[in-house]
Parts: sequence; structure tokens; C-alpha cells
Amino acid sequence: MHAGQSKNLDWLLAGLVQRVPYTRSALLLSSDGLAKAFDGLETVAEAEHLAALASGLHSLARSAGMQFAQGADVRQVVVELDSALLFVCAAGSGACLAVLADRDADAAVLGYEMAMLVKSVRPYLATPVRQQAAGMSMDPGRRA
Repeated sequence: MHAGQSKNLDWLLAGLVQRVPYTRSALLLSSDGLAKAFDGLETVAEAEHLAALASGLHSLARSAGMQFAQGADVRQVVVELDSALLFVCAAGSGACLAVLADRDADAAVLGYEMAMLVKSVRPYLATPVRQQAAGMSMDPGRRA
């Protein structure tokens, strides 16, 4: 996804935050934890922190699916905190959608809205796999 495309998705995330009562923020991230677009977060650092958390949660859920559910795909990860709910779902190839909401949010409505958003724009949410830079080695002990 090019930088211009991620900016074009900010309005989509803002619409989700505005449409669902008690929703605080929405974040599109690559599956390896890079923030791509967001709404409702105060700073880029806050978006990057949430992206790292959401990526880790989704990765753990994928591992659980592989180990304990015959490789089943992850539909959604929900973290229930005392005063907030965090939802993470796949949003296309190599991408995830994370939404943070107040505890008063209707989890069913929010989950539905997230699914509809992802379904309607899935091709635009995909994040291509990053390519290794020329001359770079994946072996940390080897110099390029």
C-alpha cells in the first residue's frame, strides 16, 4: 500500500469510529505491526504502540488456530479490559484492523461493522509482503 492509499483510508476508519457508539479509535496495520492508517489516536507513537500490540495478539491467535483448531483462520481477537474493549481482525492479505472501544460499546454491533468494513474494501486493505533489500542477508552473523 502506498502512503497516499493509506491516507485515503483514514476517512473509512473515521466513519467506523463515528458510526458505532462508544468507539474510541480504529487502526489499520500490517500483520507485522506497522501502523498504516488510523483515526482517534492522539499521536503516531500511540498508533505504533497499538499496532505492535494488535499484531502480537493476532499472531498468537493464528498460532492457537494452527495448534488447536486444525489450522482454522482467526475471525476476531477480543481483549476485555476493565474500562475498554480491543478488537483485532484480519483485514486482507497481510493486514489487520484493530478497534478500541469503551466498555459500554455493543460488541456485536462493533464486530459486525468491522466485518462489513473489511468485506467491502478488503482488496484496498491488503499489505504486500516486504521485500528484502538488495545485498541484505537474513543471517545476522553474515555481513552483506
